[in-house]
Amino acid sequence: MRTRLIPRLDIKGPNLIKGINLEGLRVIGAPQDYARKYYEQGADELLYVDVVASLYGRNSLHDIVRRAAQDVFVPLTVTGGLRSVDDVRDMLRAGADKVGINTAATKRPELISEVARKFGSQCMVLSIEAKRVASGRWEAYTDNGREPTGMDVVEWAQRGVELGAGEILLTSVDQEGTREGFDLALLAAVAGVVPVPVIASGGMGQPQDAVKAVREGRADAVAMADILHYNRSTLGDIRTAALAAGVGVRTQ
Repeated sequence: MRTRLIPRLDIKGPNLIKGINLEGLRVIGAPQDYARKYYEQGADELLYVDVVASLYGRNSLHDIVRRAAQDVFVPLTVTGGLRSVDDVRDMLRAGADKVGINTAATKRPELISEVARKFGSQCMVLSIEAKRVASGRWEAYTDNGREPTGMDVVEWAQRGVELGAGEILLTSVDQEGTREGFDLALLAAVAGVVPVPVIASGGMGQPQDAVKAVREGRADAVAMADILHYNRSTLGDIRTAALAAGVGVRTQ
């Protein structure tokens, strides 16, 4: 099974932004320019995250996704502010291939089943923002890592898959933007109990971190932002490092 390399594009309004621990957001540039660049570098998918959608109660990425779908020909996953089957339908019509749901699913878990039944489980990605609360224990958060849910991450991941989620987007709030590597224990804990792909997100600082996410964290895909946005590595560099370590990735 090949490991997917997925650039993560956090969006606020019309801008691509980046933060640390999902806070202190800095404007990077125009999302379309970066999407095209990563597509040309051989991205397997693109992940769009509306980071303020929960605050405003809606996702505002339709135009950005519509433009991307016209000249980026890899799967697009969109997450943030999607609260209903109608919201999901609108985003798919705009050009998304998959949708990630976090806040609305924690408040009404049956939404996972509704989306999976209507559009297929492969379309329904359960997005989990995890914060470490003790050794070997993590709590699920919403609203860009600000709101605690009281839910155990591993138990929630299991339940989400039982309800129909076909994939888990697992973001470590503790590691996000730190360049210190993924939370490998978190990844392994979730990957060890769910039969669906797990996307590692939060903390990638160097190409070797992708290798560790797969080898030690048992991730099926790796999402990355800072390392690409600031030109510290290209997707080609990361692909080369993965292949050298024996991790299967798509070659261009």
